[in-house]
Amino acid sequence: MDDMASLRAEATRLHRAGQLDDAEAVYQQLLARDAADLGARHMLGLLRLQQGRAAEALNILDAVAAAAPGSADIRTNRALALEALGRTGDALGEFDGALALNPGHALAPFYRANLLWRLDRAEEAADSYARAAAADPDHFAAWFNLGTALMRLNNYGEALVAYEKAHALNPDHPYVLGTMAAAVSGGCDLARWEKFRRQLTAAVRVRSAIVPPLTFLSFSDDPVLQQTCAQTFAQDGVPQTALRPSRTYRHHKTSIAYLSADFRQHATAELIAGLIERHDRRRHQIVGIDFSRDDSSPIRARLGKAFDTFIDVRQKSDTEVAEMLRDAQIDIAVDLKGYTDESRPGILARRPCPVQVGWLGYPGTIGAPWLDYILADATVLPFEMKPFYSEKIVHLPHCYQISDDRRAIASLALTRAAAGLPENAFVFCSFNAAWKISPAMFDIWMRLLAALSGSVLWLLDDNTTATANLKSAAVSRGIDPARLVFAPRIAPADHLARHVLADLFLDTLPYNAHTTASDALWAGLPLLTCMGRTFPARVAASLLTAIGLPELITHSLEEYESAALALARGPARLAALRRKLADRRHTAPLFDTDLFRRHVEAAYQRMMEISAQGNEPQSFTVSP
Repeated sequence: MDDMASLRAEATRLHRAGQLDDAEAVYQQLLARDAADLGARHMLGLLRLQQGRAAEALNILDAVAAAAPGSADIRTNRALALEALGRTGDALGEFDGALALNPGHALAPFYRANLLWRLDRAEEAADSYARAAAADPDHFAAWFNLGTALMRLNNYGEALVAYEKAHALNPDHPYVLGTMAAAVSGGCDLARWEKFRRQLTAAVRVRSAIVPPLTFLSFSDDPVLQQTCAQTFAQDGVPQTALRPSRTYRHHKTSIAYLSADFRQHATAELIAGLIERHDRRRHQIVGIDFSRDDSSPIRARLGKAFDTFIDVRQKSDTEVAEMLRDAQIDIAVDLKGYTDESRPGILARRPCPVQVGWLGYPGTIGAPWLDYILADATVLPFEMKPFYSEKIVHLPHCYQISDDRRAIASLALTRAAAGLPENAFVFCSFNAAWKISPAMFDIWMRLLAALSGSVLWLLDDNTTATANLKSAAVSRGIDPARLVFAPRIAPADHLARHVLADLFLDTLPYNAHTTASDALWAGLPLLTCMGRTFPARVAASLLTAIGLPELITHSLEEYESAALALARGPARLAALRRKLADRRHTAPLFDTDLFRRHVEAAYQRMMEISAQGNEPQSFTVSP
């Protein structure tokens, strides 16, 4: 090997090892010997990019590209430099140019897909990841990211195929099992559900997999494992560097910041809008920290007006948002996301505020020290569950779940026939998301259909994979799939109105109806639940308790099935429950938004007092 070749090999070795300064020195040696060495200059440009010196990198790569206009590799790296400088349109154009030069290029479509994903263009990103995987079938990240993009598009069947390809390439990768399980539950693949439940349980127990905690909640009602899952997830993926704010700022008004990606057409927005509007402005300054997709929906516009300050932070890093909260001297930060889709736990993990609270969006522990409190109630999270929570538990009176008593129910002339429902048969209903449906619950539902001639099960048409799998699961259990009726997604007010067509809402376990339970009760539809051990399995029981219908709470699957059948065969009793629900809809605490507002503000005030006194967070109960 000649001397130049030896230097090139040494530079490549150092570069791949991440020893960038040493690699740079060797590249400079090569260029000192031959200033026209485009290979060395190209790699020096890439190295500059990896050092975070994107402007210098682009200058170098511009010159290299001008000298070698036919190189797809150079154009790909130039695109990366443009992207780093925020010139996303130019970067996409450069990626496209690289692919025009070499349609089978392995990395250009992958990096292009990453950029499209960051721009929230999931469908285009999925196409580009698929192209990258086709160009290099052994590219683990291309298959894994393709699965993630397809999940965003609710294409669970193809997502599972992509994740299985990734798993075959790297079966020990800690994130693959959890993502495959999410595709299985999202697509209601009930035939594989139990296998994944066993695998998840075993892996979480020994911390051999990093499972998204929300995914795990739909498979397990074990508080120890739920805590372990959250702890493992937090330790691996969430940087925790405290900014150390003051314990209290002694403001005239308490500043409260609500953080969410759901200030759009979403269940959280529907529940919380009335509270944001009604917060006592004499005592509070209410800030929205928004990392939502702008869907131009009426509820987003309503929230934008409701907050005193509404800040779009989508383009800011977690550190930048945390610093902004600290610099604005926010007293209380309320995380409405937890570990749900599009959450950003890294913001509050940096501890920018004196008091930090988890509430509403995620029914579980964060498993880490950055949240001081979790807002709950005595039903969903009794104090005996303290050992399984990193947060201190705060009991609100009645129910932890806020509701907006201004939610409109459309005035529609509805018929069962128009909804595809039988006129004179019993209609069981469950509008929960498909990922909440477990085989045990579906088995019960199918037995109910078998026992009650002509009855149907009215489900949400959540996604095409789930619909097909549920029909297949019905057939395997001896039920005509035509007895499963799927309701399309429609506007919220119209959706609430159509509840009148059903006879009984059947809840799910181990993850209950949450907002969907509130919807059913607000619309006047009785809901039957089975109360489990942990927070997500006790929410419907909390709502039923707060509206004064504890007789619809069961405590075992056998009791649940027996009660459902008895109600279906007892029209007089069911009618009495409907009347009782109608009577309490406007008088019981569940839907009293202003009463809830007073209670949650009292909770915030107590948190501030504890902090101002220099005490550590402590569990407490808010008096009604």
